[in-house]
Amino acid sequence: MAGIEVTSLHKRYPDGTVAVEHVDLSIGDGELFVMLGPSGCGKTTTLRAMAGLERQTSGDIRIGSTLVNDLPPAERDIAMVFQFYALYPHLKTRDNLAFPLRAEGLPESEVRERVAEASRMMRLDALLDRRPQRLSGGEQQRVALARALVRRPRAFLMDEPLTNLDAELRADMRTEIKHLQAQLGTTMVYVTHDQVEAMSLGHRIAILNKGRVEQVGTPLEVYDRPASLFCAAFIGSPPMNLIEVEVDDGSLRGPGGLRLTPPAGLPRDRTLVAGVRPEALEVTVPGAEGSVPARVISAEVLGDEIIYVLDNGGERDVRVRMPPTVRFAADAPVGLRHAGGTPPVYDVNTEELVA
Repeated sequence: MAGIEVTSLHKRYPDGTVAVEHVDLSIGDGELFVMLGPSGCGKTTTLRAMAGLERQTSGDIRIGSTLVNDLPPAERDIAMVFQFYALYPHLKTRDNLAFPLRAEGLPESEVRERVAEASRMMRLDALLDRRPQRLSGGEQQRVALARALVRRPRAFLMDEPLTNLDAELRADMRTEIKHLQAQLGTTMVYVTHDQVEAMSLGHRIAILNKGRVEQVGTPLEVYDRPASLFCAAFIGSPPMNLIEVEVDDGSLRGPGGLRLTPPAGLPRDRTLVAGVRPEALEVTVPGAEGSVPARVISAEVLGDEIIYVLDNGGERDVRVRMPPTVRFAADAPVGLRHAGGTPPVYDVNTEELVA
Protein backbone atom coordinates (compact mmCIF):
# COMPACT_ATOMS: atom_id res chain seq x y z
CA MET A 1 0.00 0.00 0.00
CA ALA A 2 1.09 3.56 -0.61
CA GLY A 3 -0.11 7.13 -0.56
CA ILE A 4 -0.02 9.28 -3.70
CA GLU A 5 1.31 12.84 -3.95
CA VAL A 6 0.57 15.02 -6.96
CA THR A 7 2.45 18.33 -7.04
CA SER A 8 1.86 21.21 -9.49
CA LEU A 9 0.49 18.88 -12.17
CA HIS A 10 -0.02 20.53 -15.55
CA LYS A 11 -1.00 18.93 -18.83
CA ARG A 12 -1.05 20.74 -22.17
CA TYR A 13 -1.56 18.87 -25.45
CA PRO A 14 0.38 19.72 -28.62
CA ASP A 15 -2.65 21.52 -30.10
CA GLY A 16 -2.59 23.94 -27.16
CA THR A 17 -5.51 22.40 -25.25
CA VAL A 18 -4.94 22.58 -21.48
CA ALA A 19 -6.52 19.53 -19.80
CA VAL A 20 -5.04 20.15 -16.35
CA GLU A 21 -4.11 23.70 -15.31
CA HIS A 22 -2.72 23.10 -11.81
CA VAL A 23 -3.48 20.20 -9.47
CA ASP A 24 -2.00 19.47 -6.05
CA LEU A 25 -3.29 16.37 -4.22
CA SER A 26 -2.14 14.46 -1.15
CA ILE A 27 -3.83 11.06 -0.96
CA GLY A 28 -3.28 9.08 2.22
CA ASP A 29 -2.09 5.49 2.47
CA GLY A 30 -5.23 3.32 2.61
CA GLU A 31 -7.58 6.18 1.70
CA LEU A 32 -10.56 5.94 -0.65
CA PHE A 33 -10.15 9.27 -2.45
CA VAL A 34 -12.67 10.52 -4.99
CA MET A 35 -12.04 13.05 -7.75
CA LEU A 36 -15.38 14.63 -8.69
CA GLY A 37 -16.26 17.11 -11.39
CA PRO A 38 -18.06 17.71 -14.67
CA SER A 39 -16.88 16.41 -18.03
CA GLY A 40 -13.72 18.16 -19.17
CA CYS A 41 -12.58 19.29 -15.71
CA GLY A 42 -9.32 17.28 -15.85
CA LYS A 43 -10.10 14.46 -13.42
CA THR A 44 -9.54 11.58 -15.86
CA THR A 45 -6.37 13.17 -17.26
CA THR A 46 -5.04 13.50 -13.70
CA LEU A 47 -5.83 9.83 -13.03
CA ARG A 48 -4.19 8.72 -16.28
CA ALA A 49 -1.09 10.73 -15.36
CA MET A 50 -0.95 8.87 -12.03
CA ALA A 51 -1.16 5.60 -13.96
CA GLY A 52 1.49 6.62 -16.48
CA LEU A 53 -0.94 6.49 -19.40
CA GLU A 54 -0.51 10.24 -19.92
CA ARG A 55 2.76 12.10 -19.61
CA GLN A 56 2.28 15.37 -17.73
CA THR A 57 3.74 18.56 -19.20
CA SER A 58 5.09 19.53 -15.78
CA GLY A 59 4.72 18.58 -12.13
CA ASP A 60 5.62 15.55 -10.04
CA ILE A 61 3.81 12.35 -9.07
CA ARG A 62 4.94 10.16 -6.20
CA ILE A 63 3.52 6.76 -5.28
CA GLY A 64 4.72 6.01 -1.79
CA SER A 65 8.22 7.46 -1.62
CA THR A 66 8.93 6.78 -5.31
CA LEU A 67 8.97 9.56 -7.90
CA VAL A 68 7.24 7.90 -10.85
CA ASN A 69 7.45 10.67 -13.49
CA ASP A 70 9.66 8.59 -15.77
CA LEU A 71 8.36 5.13 -14.88
CA PRO A 72 6.17 3.25 -17.41
CA PRO A 73 2.76 2.03 -16.18
CA ALA A 74 3.95 -1.53 -15.64
CA GLU A 75 6.59 -0.37 -13.12
CA ARG A 76 4.29 1.83 -10.99
CA ASP A 77 2.66 -1.11 -9.20
CA ILE A 78 -0.88 0.16 -9.61
CA ALA A 79 -4.01 -1.49 -11.01
CA MET A 80 -6.56 0.42 -13.08
CA VAL A 81 -10.26 -0.30 -13.62
CA PHE A 82 -11.85 1.46 -16.57
CA GLN A 83 -15.36 2.52 -17.54
CA PHE A 84 -15.19 -0.19 -20.21
CA TYR A 85 -14.38 -3.54 -18.64
CA ALA A 86 -11.70 -4.54 -21.22
CA LEU A 87 -12.16 -8.27 -20.61
CA TYR A 88 -10.71 -10.72 -23.12
CA PRO A 89 -13.82 -12.12 -24.89
CA HIS A 90 -12.22 -15.45 -25.82
CA LEU A 91 -11.10 -16.21 -22.25
CA LYS A 92 -13.20 -17.64 -19.43
CA THR A 93 -13.48 -15.66 -16.21
CA ARG A 94 -10.82 -17.86 -14.58
CA ASP A 95 -8.32 -17.06 -17.34
CA ASN A 96 -9.21 -13.36 -17.46
CA LEU A 97 -8.29 -13.19 -13.77
CA ALA A 98 -5.12 -15.21 -14.25
CA PHE A 99 -3.88 -13.31 -17.32
CA PRO A 100 -1.95 -10.46 -15.58
CA LEU A 101 -0.32 -12.94 -13.19
CA ARG A 102 0.79 -15.26 -15.99
CA ALA A 103 2.10 -12.23 -17.87
CA GLU A 104 4.34 -11.54 -14.84
CA GLY A 105 5.60 -15.12 -14.99
CA LEU A 106 4.33 -16.17 -11.54
CA PRO A 107 4.28 -19.90 -10.71
CA GLU A 108 1.00 -21.57 -11.64
CA SER A 109 0.38 -22.60 -8.03
CA GLU A 110 0.48 -18.94 -6.93
CA VAL A 111 -1.72 -17.95 -9.88
CA ARG A 112 -4.38 -20.47 -8.79
CA GLU A 113 -4.17 -19.29 -5.19
CA ARG A 114 -4.59 -15.61 -6.06
CA VAL A 115 -7.41 -16.29 -8.54
CA ALA A 116 -9.26 -18.35 -5.92
CA GLU A 117 -8.82 -15.59 -3.32
CA ALA A 118 -10.06 -12.81 -5.63
CA SER A 119 -12.92 -14.97 -6.87
CA ARG A 120 -14.05 -15.64 -3.31
CA MET A 121 -13.88 -11.96 -2.36
CA MET A 122 -15.89 -10.84 -5.41
CA ARG A 123 -18.29 -13.85 -5.30
CA LEU A 124 -17.31 -15.16 -8.73
CA ASP A 125 -16.87 -18.86 -7.96
CA ALA A 126 -19.99 -19.85 -9.94
CA LEU A 127 -18.86 -17.77 -12.94
CA LEU A 128 -15.27 -18.94 -13.37
CA ASP A 129 -16.02 -21.08 -16.45
CA ARG A 130 -18.12 -18.47 -18.27
CA ARG A 131 -16.88 -16.15 -21.00
CA PRO A 132 -17.68 -12.41 -20.83
CA GLN A 133 -20.60 -12.59 -23.29
CA ARG A 134 -22.42 -14.86 -20.82
CA LEU A 135 -22.03 -12.38 -17.95
CA SER A 136 -24.29 -9.47 -17.01
CA GLY A 137 -22.89 -5.93 -16.80
CA GLY A 138 -22.57 -6.16 -13.03
CA GLU A 139 -20.83 -9.54 -13.26
CA GLN A 140 -18.38 -8.22 -15.86
CA GLN A 141 -17.55 -5.28 -13.61
CA ARG A 142 -16.90 -7.62 -10.69
CA VAL A 143 -14.56 -9.64 -12.93
CA ALA A 144 -12.72 -6.43 -13.88
CA LEU A 145 -12.37 -5.54 -10.19
CA ALA A 146 -11.16 -9.03 -9.34
CA ARG A 147 -8.61 -8.92 -12.16
CA ALA A 148 -7.19 -5.74 -10.65
CA LEU A 149 -7.32 -7.29 -7.18
CA VAL A 150 -5.25 -10.38 -8.04
CA ARG A 151 -2.23 -8.21 -8.74
CA ARG A 152 -2.14 -6.98 -5.11
CA PRO A 153 -1.07 -3.48 -6.23
CA ARG A 154 -0.02 -0.61 -4.01
CA ALA A 155 -2.97 1.44 -5.28
CA PHE A 156 -6.16 1.05 -7.30
CA LEU A 157 -7.13 3.71 -9.84
CA MET A 158 -10.77 3.62 -11.00
CA ASP A 159 -12.05 5.70 -13.92
CA GLU A 160 -15.88 5.96 -13.74
CA PRO A 161 -16.22 2.16 -13.42
CA LEU A 162 -19.99 2.14 -12.80
CA THR A 163 -21.16 4.47 -15.59
CA ASN A 164 -22.45 1.68 -17.84
CA LEU A 165 -24.55 0.00 -15.15
CA ASP A 166 -28.21 0.64 -14.39
CA ALA A 167 -29.22 2.47 -11.20
CA GLU A 168 -29.82 -0.64 -9.06
CA LEU A 169 -26.55 -2.27 -10.09
CA ARG A 170 -24.65 0.97 -9.46
CA ALA A 171 -25.99 1.06 -5.91
CA ASP A 172 -24.98 -2.59 -5.37
CA MET A 173 -21.50 -2.04 -6.82
CA ARG A 174 -20.93 1.07 -4.69
CA THR A 175 -21.48 -1.15 -1.66
CA GLU A 176 -19.15 -3.80 -3.10
CA ILE A 177 -16.35 -1.29 -3.75
CA LYS A 178 -16.63 0.37 -0.36
CA HIS A 179 -16.62 -2.99 1.42
CA LEU A 180 -13.68 -4.21 -0.68
CA GLN A 181 -11.60 -1.11 0.05
CA ALA A 182 -12.34 -1.32 3.78
CA GLN A 183 -11.45 -5.01 3.82
CA LEU A 184 -8.17 -4.54 1.95
CA GLY A 185 -7.17 -1.15 3.36
CA THR A 186 -5.64 -0.34 -0.03
CA THR A 187 -5.25 3.17 -1.43
CA MET A 188 -7.99 3.75 -3.98
CA VAL A 189 -8.47 6.77 -6.26
CA TYR A 190 -11.92 6.89 -7.82
CA VAL A 191 -12.98 9.28 -10.61
CA THR A 192 -16.64 10.14 -11.18
CA HIS A 193 -18.98 12.89 -12.33
CA ASP A 194 -21.74 11.44 -10.11
CA GLN A 195 -21.98 13.23 -6.78
CA VAL A 196 -23.99 10.36 -5.23
CA GLU A 197 -21.06 8.02 -5.89
CA ALA A 198 -18.62 10.58 -4.54
CA MET A 199 -20.58 11.29 -1.35
CA SER A 200 -21.31 7.62 -0.60
CA LEU A 201 -17.83 6.25 -1.36
CA GLY A 202 -15.15 8.78 -0.54
CA HIS A 203 -13.25 9.26 2.68
CA ARG A 204 -12.39 12.61 1.07
CA ILE A 205 -13.49 14.28 -2.15
CA ALA A 206 -11.56 16.59 -4.47
CA ILE A 207 -13.85 18.77 -6.58
CA LEU A 208 -12.21 19.75 -9.88
CA ASN A 209 -13.21 22.54 -12.25
CA LYS A 210 -11.44 23.74 -15.39
CA GLY A 211 -8.27 21.82 -14.57
CA ARG A 212 -7.97 23.06 -11.00
CA VAL A 213 -8.90 21.76 -7.56
CA GLU A 214 -11.71 23.87 -6.09
CA GLN A 215 -11.99 22.03 -2.76
CA VAL A 216 -10.77 18.95 -0.90
CA GLY A 217 -12.69 17.67 2.11
CA THR A 218 -14.82 14.97 3.62
CA PRO A 219 -18.29 14.46 2.11
CA LEU A 220 -19.89 16.42 4.96
CA GLU A 221 -17.36 19.25 4.67
CA VAL A 222 -17.94 19.80 0.96
CA TYR A 223 -21.71 19.53 1.48
CA ASP A 224 -22.00 21.85 4.48
CA ARG A 225 -19.42 24.47 3.49
CA PRO A 226 -18.60 24.45 -0.22
CA ALA A 227 -15.43 26.46 -0.80
CA SER A 228 -16.69 28.30 -3.90
CA LEU A 229 -19.85 29.15 -5.80
CA PHE A 230 -18.99 26.38 -8.27
CA CYS A 231 -18.85 23.76 -5.48
CA ALA A 232 -22.05 25.13 -3.96
CA ALA A 233 -23.89 24.78 -7.26
CA PHE A 234 -22.36 21.38 -8.07
CA ILE A 235 -22.83 19.48 -4.80
CA GLY A 236 -26.32 18.51 -3.70
CA SER A 237 -29.49 17.38 -5.43
CA PRO A 238 -31.24 19.71 -5.71
CA PRO A 239 -28.27 22.08 -5.39
CA MET A 240 -27.91 25.00 -2.98
CA ASN A 241 -30.08 28.05 -3.50
CA LEU A 242 -27.65 30.89 -4.24
CA ILE A 243 -29.37 34.03 -2.98
CA GLU A 244 -27.93 37.52 -3.30
CA VAL A 245 -28.08 39.15 0.14
CA GLU A 246 -27.31 42.34 2.05
CA VAL A 247 -26.16 42.68 5.66
CA ASP A 248 -29.06 44.46 7.35
CA ASP A 249 -29.87 44.99 11.04
CA GLY A 250 -28.10 41.89 12.34
CA SER A 251 -29.33 39.54 9.61
CA LEU A 252 -28.95 38.80 5.94
CA ARG A 253 -31.78 40.15 3.81
CA GLY A 254 -32.49 38.54 0.47
CA PRO A 255 -34.90 39.41 -2.34
CA GLY A 256 -38.51 39.45 -1.26
CA GLY A 257 -37.47 40.25 2.31
CA LEU A 258 -36.27 36.72 3.17
CA ARG A 259 -34.16 36.85 6.36
CA LEU A 260 -31.20 34.55 7.02
CA THR A 261 -28.90 34.14 10.03
CA PRO A 262 -25.52 35.71 9.18
CA PRO A 263 -22.15 34.12 10.00
CA ALA A 264 -19.67 36.16 12.00
CA GLY A 265 -17.18 38.48 10.34
CA LEU A 266 -19.08 39.32 7.17
CA PRO A 267 -17.60 42.08 5.01
CA ARG A 268 -20.13 44.85 4.32
CA ASP A 269 -18.49 46.38 1.26
CA ARG A 270 -18.95 43.47 -1.14
CA THR A 271 -21.76 41.92 -3.16
CA LEU A 272 -22.59 38.75 -1.26
CA VAL A 273 -24.38 35.51 -2.07
CA ALA A 274 -25.68 33.13 0.61
CA GLY A 275 -25.77 29.41 -0.11
CA VAL A 276 -28.93 27.93 1.40
CA ARG A 277 -29.63 24.21 1.17
CA PRO A 278 -33.23 23.26 0.23
CA GLU A 279 -33.64 21.56 3.63
CA ALA A 280 -32.66 24.82 5.42
CA LEU A 281 -35.82 26.53 4.11
CA GLU A 282 -39.42 25.88 4.98
CA VAL A 283 -42.72 26.25 3.12
CA THR A 284 -45.53 27.44 5.42
CA VAL A 285 -49.06 28.71 5.20
CA PRO A 286 -49.28 32.36 4.10
CA GLY A 287 -48.58 34.85 6.87
CA ALA A 288 -46.82 32.39 9.23
CA GLU A 289 -44.41 33.98 11.69
CA GLY A 290 -41.09 34.91 10.12
CA SER A 291 -42.20 34.03 6.61
CA VAL A 292 -42.33 36.09 3.42
CA PRO A 293 -44.98 35.71 0.70
CA ALA A 294 -44.23 33.22 -2.08
CA ARG A 295 -45.99 31.21 -4.75
CA VAL A 296 -45.62 27.53 -5.68
CA ILE A 297 -44.27 27.13 -9.22
CA SER A 298 -44.07 23.33 -9.09
CA ALA A 299 -43.84 20.39 -6.72
CA GLU A 300 -41.80 17.24 -7.33
CA VAL A 301 -43.35 14.44 -5.27
CA LEU A 302 -40.58 11.88 -4.67
CA GLY A 303 -42.29 9.60 -2.14
CA ASP A 304 -40.21 10.30 0.94
CA GLU A 305 -40.02 14.04 0.24
CA ILE A 306 -41.41 16.84 -1.89
CA ILE A 307 -39.19 19.38 -3.64
CA TYR A 308 -41.07 22.67 -3.97
CA VAL A 309 -39.96 25.30 -6.47
CA LEU A 310 -41.11 28.74 -5.33
CA ASP A 311 -41.23 32.33 -6.54
CA ASN A 312 -40.96 34.72 -3.58
CA GLY A 313 -41.33 37.88 -5.62
CA GLY A 314 -37.65 38.64 -5.80
CA GLU A 315 -35.96 35.27 -6.26
CA ARG A 316 -37.50 32.82 -8.71
CA ASP A 317 -36.85 29.07 -8.55
CA VAL A 318 -36.10 28.81 -4.83
CA ARG A 319 -36.00 25.10 -4.05
CA VAL A 320 -37.26 23.78 -0.71
CA ARG A 321 -37.16 20.19 0.56
CA MET A 322 -40.20 19.27 2.65
CA PRO A 323 -41.67 16.05 4.11
CA PRO A 324 -44.39 14.35 2.01
CA THR A 325 -47.07 15.29 4.55
CA VAL A 326 -46.75 19.00 3.65
CA ARG A 327 -48.89 19.46 0.56
CA PHE A 328 -49.43 22.64 -1.46
CA ALA A 329 -50.89 22.80 -4.97
CA ALA A 330 -49.16 24.43 -7.92
CA ASP A 331 -49.71 28.22 -8.04
CA ALA A 332 -50.86 28.24 -4.40
CA PRO A 333 -49.86 31.24 -2.22
CA VAL A 334 -47.53 30.12 0.60
CA GLY A 335 -45.03 31.47 3.09
CA LEU A 336 -41.26 30.95 2.85
CA ARG A 337 -38.86 31.18 5.79
CA HIS A 338 -35.40 30.16 6.90
CA ALA A 339 -35.56 27.02 9.04
CA GLY A 340 -32.33 27.75 10.94
CA GLY A 341 -28.58 27.39 10.74
CA THR A 342 -25.93 29.70 9.34
CA PRO A 343 -25.46 29.60 5.57
CA PRO A 344 -22.05 29.93 3.94
CA VAL A 345 -21.60 33.29 2.23
CA TYR A 346 -19.63 34.00 -0.97
CA ASP A 347 -18.18 37.04 -2.69
CA VAL A 348 -19.85 37.40 -6.09
CA ASN A 349 -16.73 38.78 -7.78
CA THR A 350 -14.19 36.22 -6.54
CA GLU A 351 -16.79 33.39 -6.19
CA GLU A 352 -14.95 32.34 -3.03
CA LEU A 353 -16.23 31.60 0.47
CA VAL A 354 -15.85 34.64 2.75
CA ALA A 355 -17.66 33.46 5.93
